Amino acid sequence: MAVTVCILHPLCRLLLRINTSAGGCKPRIDQQVPLPVLGNVLGFNSKEPWITYMEWAKVIIYPFTQPIIVVNSEKVANDLLERRASNYSDRPQFNTTHLCVALLFGWGFTSIFFNYGNRWRLHRRLFQQAFRADAALTYRPVQLRKVHQLLANLLETPGESFDCLQMLSAAIIMEVTYRYDPAPRHDPLVMAVERTADILIKALRPEGAVVFSVFPFHVVRHIPPWFPGADFKRKANECQKLTVDVVETPFQYTKQSISSPTLKVFILAMLLYPDVQRKAQLEIDSVVGRDRLPDFNDRPPLPYIEAILRETLRWHAVGPLGVPHAITNVDHFEGYFTPKGAIVMANIWAMSHNEDKYSESAEFKPERFFTPDGKLNNDNVGFIFGFGRRICVGRHIADATVWAAIVSILAALNIEKAKDEQGIDVEVNTQWSTGVGT
Repeated sequence: MAVTVCILHPLCRLLLRINTSAGGCKPRIDQQVPLPVLGNVLGFNSKEPWITYMEWAKVIIYPFTQPIIVVNSEKVANDLLERRASNYSDRPQFNTTHLCVALLFGWGFTSIFFNYGNRWRLHRRLFQQAFRADAALTYRPVQLRKVHQLLANLLETPGESFDCLQMLSAAIIMEVTYRYDPAPRHDPLVMAVERTADILIKALRPEGAVVFSVFPFHVVRHIPPWFPGADFKRKANECQKLTVDVVETPFQYTKQSISSPTLKVFILAMLLYPDVQRKAQLEIDSVVGRDRLPDFNDRPPLPYIEAILRETLRWHAVGPLGVPHAITNVDHFEGYFTPKGAIVMANIWAMSHNEDKYSESAEFKPERFFTPDGKLNNDNVGFIFGFGRRICVGRHIADATVWAAIVSILAALNIEKAKDEQGIDVEVNTQWSTGVGT
């Protein structure tokens, strides 16, 4: 009987959805016809969902019996998420699933999952006081100190460079927020946070939360971990246990999840584009010299380093889908009807690979950020940090951390491919894995 009810529940919801228009507008943006219960999940690329969402752009679909609006255009994202922020700043419900997932996985306490309302506004205001642009300036001594520690770690253990990069942003954030100084590598608290965030972010994507959009939460939470197909429940239990280790730390992982993966992208770019690395080092030598490390006062006269930072953020966006928004009330956009409660996905990956704006977008070309007269243009790739009232609150700290790390690494080190026993370069594996970022 319980199974019958579970199956009939989404079927009834599906049958009750009548795709009618409002106010004489077009019925909806073009939409695909979903399968019962499964929606359009069978046509989904779970490893690279931003590719599927790019194909589904400007199409309202029911991939998991939940309407989704995928936005590939930076202009449209600004029109909806910035200019109409009061109506596009909620979080998806998935049959109240967005909050339910957070609760089931032990993360219902963090404001990133709050619905748009007074509680969220209070939390946001507190975060803004600590992390707004002028407040972020006070953290620069900590950032430089940790970046210099990173250089020492890279010299001591070059084979563990990615672990060192991962610890940099964690060390900065934890000292700023909690005066906690993590171990240079393999700190247990940082490892617990990363594993927790990795599990949670995958569960919160629409493709990961399909079970919550199909079955009621009161049924899902009672499914035993050993039940076939209940891998999500096993991950939820693991996430809850890990959260116990980190919940006392006032630590918002979004800021770290931008900094450390971006630095890994930078390292890859320098390996694949050595001419860019040499040009950047020449600029640093001409402005800073070789008798000291760069500091933040050197940022304005180092435009090529600034262009490398922008191109690193653009080339492989570490948050290719951002965090989903939701529509609070029925709306109309360019003659189309957008339903209340629909999920709005800003496809950052598609925006950063818009060939009309970034020609040869697959190539790493810092020169694209210069005007014909050799000055930096106005494109600071701000869309990487999100849109509207849900924009990353720690973006100023993340931006400064990544810049300091990039310029310091280029000033002190040469980034080269490893060599095998015969002294031949080991080719770089450019296959991307999915996780907290990309």
